[in-house]
Amino acid sequence: MWRLPRAAVACEVCQSLVKHSSGIKGRLPLQKVHLVSRSIYHSRHPTLKLQRPHFRTSFQQFSSLTNLPLRKLKLSPVKYGYQPRRNFLPARLAARLLKLRYLILGSAVGGGYTAKKTFDQWKDMIPDLSDYKWIVPDIVWEIDEYIDLEKIKKALPNSEDLAKLAPDFDKIVESLSLLKDFFTTGHKLVSEVIGASDLLLLLGSSGETTFRATDHGSESDKHYRKVSDKEKIDQLQEELLHTQLKYQRILERLEKENKELRKLVLQKDDKGIHHRKLKKSLIDMYSEVLDVLSDYDASYNTQDHLPRVVVVGDQSAGKTSVLEMIAQARIFPRGSGEMMTRSPVKVTLSEGPHHVALFKDSSREFDLTKEEDLAALRHEIELRMRKNVKEGCTVSPETISLNVKGPGLQRMVLVDLPGVINTVTAGMAPDTKETIFSMSKAYMQNPNAIILCIQDGSVDAERSIVTDLVSQMDPHGRRTIFVLTKVDLAEKNVASPSRIQQIIEGKLFPMKALGYFAVVTGKGNSSESIEAIREYEEEFFQNSKLLKASMLKAHQVTTRNLSLAVSDCFWKMVRESVEQQADSFKATRFNLETEWKNNYPRLRELDRNELFEKAKNEILDEVISLSQVTPKHWEEILQQSLWERVSTHVIENIYLPAAQTMNSGTFNTTVDIKLKQWTDKQLPNKAVEVAWETLQEEFSRFMTEPKGKEHDDIFDKLKEAVKEESIKRHKWNDFAEDSLRVIQHNALEDRSISDKQQWDAAIYFMEEALQARLKDTETAIENMVGPDWKKRWLYWKNRTQEQCVHNETKNELEKMLKCNEEHPAYLASDEITTVRKNLESRGVEVDPSLIKDTWHQVYRRHFLKTALNHCNLCRRGFYYYQRHFVDSELECNDVVLFWRIQRMLAITANTLRQQLTNTEVRRLEKNVKEVLEDFAEDGEKKVKLLTGKRVQLAEDLKKVREIQEKLDAFIEALHQEK
Repeated sequence: MWRLPRAAVACEVCQSLVKHSSGIKGRLPLQKVHLVSRSIYHSRHPTLKLQRPHFRTSFQQFSSLTNLPLRKLKLSPVKYGYQPRRNFLPARLAARLLKLRYLILGSAVGGGYTAKKTFDQWKDMIPDLSDYKWIVPDIVWEIDEYIDLEKIKKALPNSEDLAKLAPDFDKIVESLSLLKDFFTTGHKLVSEVIGASDLLLLLGSSGETTFRATDHGSESDKHYRKVSDKEKIDQLQEELLHTQLKYQRILERLEKENKELRKLVLQKDDKGIHHRKLKKSLIDMYSEVLDVLSDYDASYNTQDHLPRVVVVGDQSAGKTSVLEMIAQARIFPRGSGEMMTRSPVKVTLSEGPHHVALFKDSSREFDLTKEEDLAALRHEIELRMRKNVKEGCTVSPETISLNVKGPGLQRMVLVDLPGVINTVTAGMAPDTKETIFSMSKAYMQNPNAIILCIQDGSVDAERSIVTDLVSQMDPHGRRTIFVLTKVDLAEKNVASPSRIQQIIEGKLFPMKALGYFAVVTGKGNSSESIEAIREYEEEFFQNSKLLKASMLKAHQVTTRNLSLAVSDCFWKMVRESVEQQADSFKATRFNLETEWKNNYPRLRELDRNELFEKAKNEILDEVISLSQVTPKHWEEILQQSLWERVSTHVIENIYLPAAQTMNSGTFNTTVDIKLKQWTDKQLPNKAVEVAWETLQEEFSRFMTEPKGKEHDDIFDKLKEAVKEESIKRHKWNDFAEDSLRVIQHNALEDRSISDKQQWDAAIYFMEEALQARLKDTETAIENMVGPDWKKRWLYWKNRTQEQCVHNETKNELEKMLKCNEEHPAYLASDEITTVRKNLESRGVEVDPSLIKDTWHQVYRRHFLKTALNHCNLCRRGFYYYQRHFVDSELECNDVVLFWRIQRMLAITANTLRQQLTNTEVRRLEKNVKEVLEDFAEDGEKKVKLLTGKRVQLAEDLKKVREIQEKLDAFIEALHQEK
């Protein structure tokens, strides 16, 4: 009786072991229990056979229970048949458990190996996406450095919101239930397969899951295939697109929130809350390098291989619209069919707290969120373009540099070029087409430039010109990104959508590209906002047949994806090429420094601006030197210059007419009248002109006279230009003439000569004036009558026929003067007739006008000689002058006249000297400073006035050093960011 309960217990133990064995579920028949277990506890089982028992010692020694003490047992005699051994039950049970452990371990190892092999096979089937790694920007991998993930985690939607975005699993579960019903109830593995399939559906990102099931019945297979494969694929693709768009909206919402957070952070930094100075961003540093290069090498030849995104395309293809979508603002001028981009525009995009734009050479910021600022910015760009275009041209190679900052903008540098044209229309210069082609090639031939090729999708592809041009510059497409614009119009107008697919895949053009994108830049209305265009673009691609039919991939559409791809490609190119370019500039700097040391070893390397500052200081020092001129020197040169200017008028219009009078009273009256008229009308103006010319002469003398060894002829052109411009701007004080007129009138009214010294000085002044006039008259007569006999014999000169006539006429008139030395200044008619008849009698035909001209010079010489003789007589006439020439035949009124003129000249010179030193020199110095300041701001003027090999070499050295320093700083910041 005791055996039955024990056998039942053993049976339950075996069954429990079988239940808990690895990989087996449900009850197994007893036949699968180990043979030893059957032989021990189930003696009545039909398969029972007598077996020889094993020795316990061998079992115990080789089991894992070696920690138990071994005992030597006495071997009992062997008895065949069933003999119960209940003392060995725990040990045998442990042995079975140990054996089961090895089975479980082996199954786990084998299953793991099989799973690894299956995983490797699946991994080999997945395509290599490393070539497309550039599509994902670097900021994604470094997102934890820029974004506070804890805040985003809190901002994520809860499980209920995510459940709403999950795919529709009801239909999928219905399909799986069919499979579940198909299998019989005894096959319980089906439930596990269904559970695993549900888990894969929940974890799958794309929403596509492949199921494999074994066909166990023809009826279930027919029921499962009621829905065609095509409908399933369409349904799954539609669900996949719907899911992608939903997650895209979530991503955009998170990006918007992140943008707002970054804007707040930047605003706090802007206000100085953290009390730290923000470093320049990488893109700003890189843009400064390009700006310096633009000044250094405007033609962008092989010396400049730094990356930039060059935007090229046919006219009206949508280049400007694509740039505005990337910059997130309508910043460029617009026109319907008219060429608006007339010069390259370099746009530097960077991140900032406010959406603003500013020019490189201006401090004004345009708020891009305000329509009036946008309109002002577009107007300013248009004005700058028209200013750059020279007369007779349509486009200009001069670059307009514009910086655009705003939250969420991708960092890059883009250059918008004029659109490529096929035909030159009315109003354009004849060489416009060739100029645009050469300009585009100059930018695209840079091996590190990224070419953003814009193609209008609404027109026939065969009409495109830019694709051939781009394929010439980049035949392998290693740095070209192709963008198809106006896809909405293309989808609406093109009969075959596959044609658009061929364009996007690059099969319709010979041009190859690194990436292909399709964008929509609005409905053609210039008043549309960027936000409205973005919403329209998203709505179009959400419903587009091109995307639903898989002709376009999701990452190939929208300007947002294009912006990310271009930015990533730009920075990849920058990182690959910037160090090489820095090395090339180091080599250029070494060559220039060596050339300077060999040619100018003792001179400092002064560039054009530094040379201008040096010249400016020298010019200002020379202007100050005018104030060091002595008053005596000023008065001497002013008096001499004024007499030279007025001497002819005094002799011809005042002295000679008055001297023709018969008595002293008439002489003095005539002199007073003429002096009054002269003072009121001409004399003050003449005096001011003389003073101004004297100031110019002295200023020019200081500016042009050499300074010895310190003189640098490189400044001569600049000094001359400054002198001319300063003199042109300087105007004498208008009130000076009025005050000067009163002073001169009072000086001429005074007739009193106080001492003999003044009398002698007046006589000396009169003699000099008359002798100078007599000399001029002798020269005029000599030119009229020709050389005398002495010159004819010594120098072999002859008289002309006209000179012979003048000589005969002169001789005849001299005879007449000898007969009447007090002859008046004019010939009477009968005298002219007498002279003409006398000449005709000698065979000389003369004209009365010739007689008058000859008489004027002959009588003038006679009068001047007589006046000089009278002047000698008046040397001792000061005594008679003091007595007013009473009881004396000597009258020296002409000496008094010249004394009055001399005194007026002295007083005028003194007055002008005071005005010069006190007022005009300072005003001239002020004008010079203004001219220098204007020249300092005019770069073209400095280039024109400061020229030469030395200047150009120093200028190149400065630019190369500046570029190298900025490149080194940029590279260092780039490494720090990494």
